[in-house]
Amino acid sequence: MLQNYLKIALRNLRQRRFYALVTLLGLTVGITFLLLIGNYIQGELAVNKTLRNVDQQYLVKSRWKEETMGMDITSLGLLGPTLKQQYPDLVANYYRFYGVTAIVSNGDKHFREGIEVGDSTLLSMFGFPLAYGDSKTAMLAPNSIVITEAMAQKLFGRTNVLRQPLTVQTPIGGKQIFTVTGVLQEPPRNSVLDLLPNRDQIFIPMRDVGYFTPKAGIDSWQNQYIPNYLELQPGVTADQLTKPLTDVLANYAPAGFKENLHPYLSPLTVHYLKANNGLVEKMVLTLTLIGVFILLMAVVNFINITIGMSATRIREIGVRKALGGLKNQLIGQFLTESLLLTAGATILALGCHEIFRPMFASILDRPISSFISWSPLTYGTLVGLVLFIALLAGSYPAFVLSNLPSVESLKGKLTASVQKGIGLRRALIVFQFTVATFVFVGAMVVGRQVTYFFKKDLGYTKDQILTVASVPRDWSPAGVQRMEGIRNQLARIPGVSDVSFSFIVPDGRSSGSGQVFRHGQDSTKAATIEVLTSDERFAQTYGLKLHSGQFFNASGGGYDSTEVVLNESAVKALGWNDPAKALGQLVRFYGGSNPLRIGGILKDFHFNSLHQTIKPLIFLNARSNPVYRYFSFRLKPGQLPETVAAIGQEWARLFPDAPFEYSFMDDTLQKLYQTELQLQKASRLATTLALIIVLLGVLGLVSLNVTRRTKEIGIRKVLGANTIGIVNLFMKEFVLILLIANLIAWPLAYYLLHNWLTHFAYRINLSWSPFALVAIALALLTALVVSTQAIRAALANPVKSLRSE
Repeated sequence: MLQNYLKIALRNLRQRRFYALVTLLGLTVGITFLLLIGNYIQGELAVNKTLRNVDQQYLVKSRWKEETMGMDITSLGLLGPTLKQQYPDLVANYYRFYGVTAIVSNGDKHFREGIEVGDSTLLSMFGFPLAYGDSKTAMLAPNSIVITEAMAQKLFGRTNVLRQPLTVQTPIGGKQIFTVTGVLQEPPRNSVLDLLPNRDQIFIPMRDVGYFTPKAGIDSWQNQYIPNYLELQPGVTADQLTKPLTDVLANYAPAGFKENLHPYLSPLTVHYLKANNGLVEKMVLTLTLIGVFILLMAVVNFINITIGMSATRIREIGVRKALGGLKNQLIGQFLTESLLLTAGATILALGCHEIFRPMFASILDRPISSFISWSPLTYGTLVGLVLFIALLAGSYPAFVLSNLPSVESLKGKLTASVQKGIGLRRALIVFQFTVATFVFVGAMVVGRQVTYFFKKDLGYTKDQILTVASVPRDWSPAGVQRMEGIRNQLARIPGVSDVSFSFIVPDGRSSGSGQVFRHGQDSTKAATIEVLTSDERFAQTYGLKLHSGQFFNASGGGYDSTEVVLNESAVKALGWNDPAKALGQLVRFYGGSNPLRIGGILKDFHFNSLHQTIKPLIFLNARSNPVYRYFSFRLKPGQLPETVAAIGQEWARLFPDAPFEYSFMDDTLQKLYQTELQLQKASRLATTLALIIVLLGVLGLVSLNVTRRTKEIGIRKVLGANTIGIVNLFMKEFVLILLIANLIAWPLAYYLLHNWLTHFAYRINLSWSPFALVAIALALLTALVVSTQAIRAALANPVKSLRSE
């Protein structure tokens, strides 16, 4: 019986091969996209799942009344140890780390790498396995260091590097020799090693933190920039920690933190999805919906073509029934055809998955695994998907057409149920065009917002700016003096316009904030202001505009250790409505002993991303606050490769133990909008696929309609109908469909896109133009496909048309 089903199914598909090909292509596109999306989602949902006791592990997050006082992923330095000490029945373990970057060297190999200086509980608490070494002792000895397999390969060219020495240039301890005591097996993505934008691959025990920053600053209630992880005792819930957190904060936190800080526990099971206001979760949901809708559009093509062909198969059904065919046999026959097409499309989709996997991975910046490595469960899910699609797509012919009365079928008459199928077909086409319109409009709006990011005036000149982060650190007055001398040497390189060194550059990261108030006022009126440290050439290097005063001693004059520079937002936050009146006034830091004089006021500029409003900023001179991490170069237009090469040569001479790792500010800014860029690329891809499926469906339906109405076209031609009239005959159905689809899609798209844009402090206005342009584009594309088929039919010889059966 099954063999008979297959033979007849293959024969029917060969007889209607054009429509089978249209259906096959549409299903292949839909299934391919869904497989790629599903692969991506599976990877996102797997984050943190390999951590030991992950169900009991939490990151202590912070909610600040004044957002600039701290970060949401960090908390007070002593919070974890205090909770473990005072509530051992609730807290089983804790882990903290201090994140730094430093130059790590093996012989003549030098790299700037991110380092986690953390508690010795790292390996035991999270269960990270070591390829080499003992996890119980690897983080205990002084000057011990644990690295990942990838880092071992990078530094040594092999992975078994136990007891090998590594040199780390530290800002306080200078060059220190560390011994490799463990090599970490390359772990999957997780919220411990990947909490910060770049994965940490080097780990140093907290006992050696003094090489990087004073130990007292880590074990301090004044430090709000330390990530704290907690593992609760079995059976203990996060709610049971609410009161202990409140009590510890009330007993130990300093004034200012008590009133503004609300710590809470974020489960590691969902932290990755929920972080950054649920950014990943929203991306997963958005791509899931797009993938499902695109697949449904492909299934709609299948159903529509089947409905369109129903009249041609009614007599076949009648003959089968008259010859004794059973209803169940007819159902089996139709479902077999559907299953053959779906299975064929799935096989093609697996091949397309492998072809387009690298491209899709680059769009989303996530690894997309090959189907060869899929688990049996994944393949089982795929088989279930094939059966579901086959049942969904083949349900109409299987259960509606097979139920037609034999006599009516033999006469070729359409019963009421089949007539209703034509209405269903039109409703499904409306659904297709609605989805296509929505996706198309969304892609245009996302593209315009991303373009706005890179074209908006940021208040400084980002072009021709090159930054180098691999600067050896000697955070002392002598170290700053040496950097000034090196800066002056680098400024003499041909092609270099200006050079500056600073602790931070406009890359969206925070360098910390402080409580600042006007001298003579109550400290309770202090404003939270982000603190930046630079030399006196920072403003001219970045083209910052002064409102009044000068940027330290850039315009001449001697160095003043009490001088600071504020931006306009900081001046307003401190209570001066007229920025010029703040010039020369005194301000103080909360807890600081000396007043500081405002020597210059900068016009506001976007130091952070356009997701946020411009924050109050205060600049300290690197001489008075001796910290630095970056060199910034403004290059003259023309001969950029030669200038960069010259800087690299001079860098190698001045810093023989430091790599020359540079980036242009344009590339740095792109990283601030990585998610939006990914969404832009994904939406463009989804739009392309949606249009392909819609136009394939239109092509198939119009072609089928032309075939069914061949005689009618011939009669109309004989009676004097012209080509335009024949084309309008087929176009008028789609005009109403396009109108209804736009009426449905426009309000929905406007509502969702308006909500999406509200996440940006600076955004485009959502105008009518993208909606109108999409409507016109879809109408033109549809008209092109319909008219091509209709004109070909209209130009055919009417004699041949009248002879057709």
